[in-house]
Amino acid sequence: MKPDSFFKGTPTYLLDEKLAEAFHIARLLEKPLLLEGEPGTGKTKLAQEFAIQEGRQIFEVPITSESKVSQLVSRFDEVQRLMDAQAAIANAQMKQAGIDMEIDTAGRKVDQLEQYVHLGPLAESFANPGSVMLLDEIDKAPRELPNNLLFLLSERKIVIPETQQVISCEPGKMPVIVITSNHEQDLPAPFIRRCIYMYIEFPPPERMREIVRMHHPGANENMVKAAIEIFYQLRELNLTRKPSTGEILDWIAYLVRENIQSLKDIERLKGAQTLVKHRDDRELLQLIQEKGISSASQVKSGRW
Repeated sequence: MKPDSFFKGTPTYLLDEKLAEAFHIARLLEKPLLLEGEPGTGKTKLAQEFAIQEGRQIFEVPITSESKVSQLVSRFDEVQRLMDAQAAIANAQMKQAGIDMEIDTAGRKVDQLEQYVHLGPLAESFANPGSVMLLDEIDKAPRELPNNLLFLLSERKIVIPETQQVISCEPGKMPVIVITSNHEQDLPAPFIRRCIYMYIEFPPPERMREIVRMHHPGANENMVKAAIEIFYQLRELNLTRKPSTGEILDWIAYLVRENIQSLKDIERLKGAQTLVKHRDDRELLQLIQEKGISSASQVKSGRW
């Protein structure tokens, strides 16, 4: 299922030309696209918006420190099989005793192991050509996960341990695989070598204005200009957690709905709860709300 054109974004997702090219290359070569960048740069949205636009099934996996490749492949329901085995014994005993009663096992038979296998998202995506697989924040995973995942992606096949069922992808039928990372830790070099790589820079103010306009086309121009200017000043301060794209969109949504256009209100972060989200930044936020962001900018060196 070779792509014949670039994915150019959607009415709610502005796609950078370089990112579109990287995504196209990954799809063309049927390799995972590894996206790195700070939170809020649209890494996750790429896979989601592409799946929606193209009408493709998407399998999303948020990776954690406890994630394992086995969870992506399959789960064998040992408990259900044990219950069915006990039910089979009970049914046989009741039949022998002449009791006209039977425990329903929904047609499952304990010797048919495939009936107790539940495919994981990676196996499901391999079994559905043209689907989308999103592995979100792989940098949170234990070190062995990307190494183990590397083999499956290179071989383009998955073997279900209990049944030895093989789910393989012929050329042209690999799922579209997008892997995101906030670079909290380095990924193994062999894993990166087998991916198409793209680092997404945080959008500059001009680009952010386009993103805001896409989501809030009716917003007052002067308000948007002031809000974006203040937003980038805020990101330059020594915040514990910098606000991201999603948060400025929330802030502007609040300003629009409350019809807040006063420059003073914007400079003092009216609706700051949408932007500043760490308790260690409370003193800095209080200073901004009392004296304006210019006061905070003058003392941005050092922690609060």
